Amino acid sequence: QVQLVESGGGLVQAGGSLRLSCAASGSFFRINAMGWYRQAPGRQRDLVADITSDGSSNYADSVKGRFTISRDSAKNTVYLQMSSLKPEDTAVYYCNARVVLSTTPLRFLEVWGQGTLATVSS
Repeated sequence: QVQLVESGGGLVQAGGSLRLSCAASGSFFRINAMGWYRQAPGRQRDLVADITSDGSSNYADSVKGRFTISRDSAKNTVYLQMSSLKPEDTAVYYCNARVVLSTTPLRFLEVWGQGTLATVSS
C-alpha cells in the first residue's frame, strides 16, 4: 500500500554534511507525520527528528543545532540535513511515516523505509 525509499547516505569525514531524502509512494489520503530514526550496530533504534503536517518538528538532544528536518508535502518527501557530523552519528538512518489510509473509519498506517547508511570517519 505504502512504501518509503531513503537515499543520501554515504561516507563523510567529521565536520562534513549529508542530506538524506525519503520519498513516500502508494495509495493513501495524506501523511500526518514523517520522521527519521537511526540505529547503530548493537543499539536500539532512536528518534532523530520528526515533523508534522503543520510544520512542527522536534529533535533528539544530541542533534539539535546540527540537523534540520524539512518536508515537501507536494512531493511526499521528507529531508534531513545533517551538518557538523560526528563519528557518533554513524548509523543506519530509517525514514518513518504515519499515513492516513482511510477516514471512515479513520485508520493510520505506520510505515518504515529500508534504511540508508551514514558513516562519519574521524
